[in-house]
Order: sequence, then C-alpha cells, then structure tokens
Amino acid sequence: MNSKVAIVTGAGSGVGRSTAIALAKAGFSVSLAGRTLEKLEETAQLIGDDTDLLLVPTDVAKPESVRQLFETTVEKFGRLDLLFNNAGSNTANILLEDLTLEEWNRVVAVNLTGPFLCTQEAFRIMKNQQPMGGRIINNGSISSQVPRPNAVVYNATKHAITGLTKSTALDGRKYHIACGQIDIGNAATPMASRMERGVLQADGSMAPEPTMDVSNVAQAVVYMASLPPEANVLSLTVMATKMPFVGRG
Repeated sequence: MNSKVAIVTGAGSGVGRSTAIALAKAGFSVSLAGRTLEKLEETAQLIGDDTDLLLVPTDVAKPESVRQLFETTVEKFGRLDLLFNNAGSNTANILLEDLTLEEWNRVVAVNLTGPFLCTQEAFRIMKNQQPMGGRIINNGSISSQVPRPNAVVYNATKHAITGLTKSTALDGRKYHIACGQIDIGNAATPMASRMERGVLQADGSMAPEPTMDVSNVAQAVVYMASLPPEANVLSLTVMATKMPFVGRG
C-alpha cells in the first residue's frame, strides 16, 4: 500500500488524528485536512518525519476550501485512493423546539454538505485517474442508527450520511469507486469525554457510559481501506462493548 494516497478530514484531533496516524503507519501518503493548522501540525508530529504528509487547513463547508484541498493533494501526490469523510460538528444538548435555525444550518453544513462536497471532488479525481477508481469511507456514528435525546440535528445529519454512503456506493460502481460507512460508538476522544461523567439516556436519566480506545476505530478504518478493489465493507459498527446501544434504555 506504499503508493496509496489518502485524504483525512478532521485530522487535527480525535478519530481523524488517530486514523491519519494509523493510515500513515500502514503505508499511505496522507493529506491532513482540518480547520486549524496548529492542530494539523500536532498530528504530523505524532506521525513523524518519515512519511509523505500534506497539511491543508480546510473548512469542509466551503466549496472553494474543499476544492483547494483536493487540487493541492493531486498536485503533490499525483492521485487519490482514499477519502475518509470524518470532519463533524455538534450542538450542546438542546431541546428540539429550542434549536435555532442558525445552529441547524451550521451543523448540516459541516456534517452533511461537507462530506457531499468532498465526495464530489473525489469522484472527479478518481474517475479520471489511471488506474481508475478509489475508496470513500464516511464516519456515520451510531447516531445514524439510533438517536440520542436532544440531538436532533446531529441525529438527522448522521442518518443522512447513510443515504449519502449508499448513493455513493451505487453511483461509484461505474468508476470503480467503493464507498462504506463506519458507525462509531463511544470512542474515547475529547468530544466523548462526557460519556464517562454521565450523559442523558432515553428514559430521562443521567448515566455514565463505557468507552473504548480510539485506536480501535483507526484500525477498523485501515482494514476497510486495505481491501482489494473488488471488495467493500458497506457498513461497519465499532463500539464500546458494554455501552447501552443494543437493548432498551
């Protein structure tokens, strides 16, 4: 896999950082995309100097920023084999009826429009390169399957990612582009630190939830990314074993 090229969005922290590190160790050249250059530099330092890296400050909600990310990647590496649509945003725990349209639009722009824009750019590259094709992996979250309370916009966008994944997998067939989705449950990242302190449950109670090391997610993405072109993981759920996801709560 030494010649493969990947773009990881949201690479400055959490799942994106861990996955970028794992992909680099697996032999990928990696474009690190994120909103803050300083955070991308921290990720690059953790990867080390012996890997081909490109750091591109990117706002995935802005078409011109996304276009620059992909153009810069191809200029440096010559092709694109993998896109990990990972960048995401959320709101504070808020009642559905109190969510403002401004907050709704902000999260939709990052969580749904951003992956769509990145997918479009990836298609344009992958269908015209030789050999044709590539792979796209979307970060869906277990909220794409089962919602949490008071998180309507996050739940809605993550459900929509499933539709984007399936449409991409279908429309990508003619270009040899595979698309899959990883749904993550309680990876121990800064965003999920509240899980161990206690989070709102469906029955209205507050309860701590078990977490897992984020490296488990990164290794799952590497597995999906390392499959041969004729194979695809359409959907994969990786979660903390004892979290309250399967069952009634």
